[in-house]
Amino acid sequence: MRNPFPIPLNALRAIEIVARRGALAPAAEELGVTVGAVSQHIRRAEARLGVELFERTPQGLVPLAALNQVLPQLTAGFASLADALSALAQNEEGVLTLTAGSVFASRWLIWRVNKFSALNPQIELRLVVTGQMLDLNRADIDCAIRYGVGRWPGVRADKVGGFTYRPVCAPPLAENLKGPADLAHVPIIRDEVGMVSWEQWWAAAGIADPPEMHGPAYTDPSLAFDAAISGQGVLLAVDMMAADAISDGRLVAPFDIAVDSPMGYWLAVADTRRDSRKVKALREWLAREVPASARGYVDQQRRGEWI
Repeated sequence: MRNPFPIPLNALRAIEIVARRGALAPAAEELGVTVGAVSQHIRRAEARLGVELFERTPQGLVPLAALNQVLPQLTAGFASLADALSALAQNEEGVLTLTAGSVFASRWLIWRVNKFSALNPQIELRLVVTGQMLDLNRADIDCAIRYGVGRWPGVRADKVGGFTYRPVCAPPLAENLKGPADLAHVPIIRDEVGMVSWEQWWAAAGIADPPEMHGPAYTDPSLAFDAAISGQGVLLAVDMMAADAISDGRLVAPFDIAVDSPMGYWLAVADTRRDSRKVKALREWLAREVPASARGYVDQQRRGEWI
């Protein structure tokens, strides 16, 4: 009988990852082998199949038409295998692995995990905190919270929240801020990896010629929040992420001027994966918890307690 799998499964997996991610390194990392071993997998697979799969270019390996045609089937097939293995291990519905950035994890989610666990005692939440956009087809990742406009290749994304942002600072610093122009006289904390825009906020404030700003810079958004809380300067922050610190008095919003943005937090799942009960449970909980956590923020804003 003819072998329906003339090349090893690891070689197929290497081909699928390289074709989807456009590089050898992600495949090497996921398979736990060297980049050279991934390259050998591909060469041997091409030899056995009698088909050239990639074009070798100065920019790297580019999948050819034959591979592009079957890539969706390969990706879906490995996703199905991952789901089957999880079911065999009897943890398919018992462990939910969520990846998120440091700000969402430290400023919002960590304080509410107990609520999710109380409502879903059969689900153990495992959190992978990273600034990297991990591959959601990986067998060890169920879903992600991502910040952006909600459009990523190969991903289904549902709105979570966080679509407005404004300046925040420690209460003593706010005493010197009577209007937006006063920002020229205080330090401005720069979140060097953040996606919110001071230019858009100045436009919302009606300032055509913004003052020059200065202050400390951070490459970790969570540290930028800590810097604002400690009084190091004014930070432009997503309302949803600043709400808890504002509600307990560690931060204030000195101006009633916010930017309504198309960017926000989304629950992202690979579009090749079926929607498991544990992911549905997280989605339903977020749909309830996010509006509930925002109500206190809005109520305090209306009463003028921190502006």
